[in-house]
Amino acid sequence: MSFNSINQPEPVPGKFNLARYCLAENARLRPKATAITVVGDHGAQCWTHGEFDLNVRRLAAGLRSLGITPGARIMIRMGNEANAALAYFAAIAGGYVALLASSQLTFEEADFLLRDCGASVLALGPAYETEAHEAPGVVVLRSAELSMLAGHAPLEDYAETAADDPAYLVYTSGTTSRPKGVLHAHRAAWGRRPMRAHWTGLGPGDVMLHAGAINWTYTLGVGIVDPLSSGASAVLYNGRPDPAIWPELIAGHAATIFAAVPGVYRQILKYGAPERADLSSLRHGLSAGAALPPALLEEWRARTGKEIYEAFGMSEISTFISSGPSTPVRADSPGRPQPGRVVAALPQEGGETILPAGQIGLLAVHRDDPGMMLGYWNRPDEEREAYRGDWFVSGDLVEFDADGYMWRHGRADEVMNAGGFRVSPAEVEKCLLSYDNVAEAAVAERSGRDSESTIIKAYVVMRDGTQSDEEALLAHCHAHLAAYKRPRAVVFLDALPRNANGKLNRKALP
Repeated sequence: MSFNSINQPEPVPGKFNLARYCLAENARLRPKATAITVVGDHGAQCWTHGEFDLNVRRLAAGLRSLGITPGARIMIRMGNEANAALAYFAAIAGGYVALLASSQLTFEEADFLLRDCGASVLALGPAYETEAHEAPGVVVLRSAELSMLAGHAPLEDYAETAADDPAYLVYTSGTTSRPKGVLHAHRAAWGRRPMRAHWTGLGPGDVMLHAGAINWTYTLGVGIVDPLSSGASAVLYNGRPDPAIWPELIAGHAATIFAAVPGVYRQILKYGAPERADLSSLRHGLSAGAALPPALLEEWRARTGKEIYEAFGMSEISTFISSGPSTPVRADSPGRPQPGRVVAALPQEGGETILPAGQIGLLAVHRDDPGMMLGYWNRPDEEREAYRGDWFVSGDLVEFDADGYMWRHGRADEVMNAGGFRVSPAEVEKCLLSYDNVAEAAVAERSGRDSESTIIKAYVVMRDGTQSDEEALLAHCHAHLAAYKRPRAVVFLDALPRNANGKLNRKALP
């Protein structure tokens, strides 16, 4: 069964710049309204729509003064800070391709991204200014240089880009040992429009509080791009971790919508006493990044009186299945395809035959969706494998019921989902095997401290006669992998389970 709404989205304009779409109209219609607020332990930094538009065009002019070629990649390595959003939009406003890298990456992981994307510019935040990246031909901009560039006279207008021109890169784990770049066009922002009515409920005057870091795609899209493009206000927090802060921020900033991963909602319920907070401004919460457990949803409703709308998406297209104001919640289902999306389940064995309701297949999205990626950066083989004719095919096993709701049945491939992040087993195993005297290694997603959370667990076979040292092995992973990729526990085995052909039987790991 294919789900294709009669309410098709408006055609994407031919000339289209993502930054102009998000910022220019707000600067004209509501220049003094708050656009972005970043709250920290020592106060808040705020920009109005007029200020943010002006600052973006100033920094974009500064970037142009460097003489780099239109379409060049600008990698941004910053913490969870307002300047990361400024640099991201400035790169796109100037006609370049922005790569906002995760702040959790180690130096070597970030250096791989820098070289893989062929960046012309690397913008470093204060926490990373001592890093010595030595990629040939890369202009490195630290805080002082960025401040000077931001002092230029502003561009009169945003770059005249086409809807299909590249705008930004995100990197995601795949089935190989290397992360791969997902290249998106300017039209990706237009492709997010169905989310407004059918998931987020965002509109002018709303206040979106997002619990994630700005350099995570969930936060950047839902917490920044969506509020700005719909005339709303974005609020982020970069202070010390504290589950009790979220109800306080909802009340203090009169947030109308709160977005987080399920784990944050769980922490708020456990430590944040949300029933004692003033949540009167809040219409509903949003959840993505991992499945929302029905028991968690039920407890949140009972203690707050508020709904949580779940969504499902992927780096290649962002969110396209959801519950929301137009789609009632059904516990344990992320919802149904948003109107305007063309989504289906296809047979695992191949072909483009659309499966009927009730049959399990691979989740697929039509390649004509305006939110669909341009492709994988310099990975033509992986890109070809991702498509079947007119369909982008994911590794997710799903079925759709007669009402269009999607029900998950795990993944056909082995990519793990730990804390809302997709993680390649091969990438983690490569790190484990680089440790002295590790003969074999495998990783798998396993239950955490409670049945609703998952962690990455490592299974290691040491070389004969060598001692097993879990603490040292975890420290090695800590030095070479981002936090969300690291194993949380190690099980030492005499041998890894394998099938008759000698291939690892991951399902047989204890």
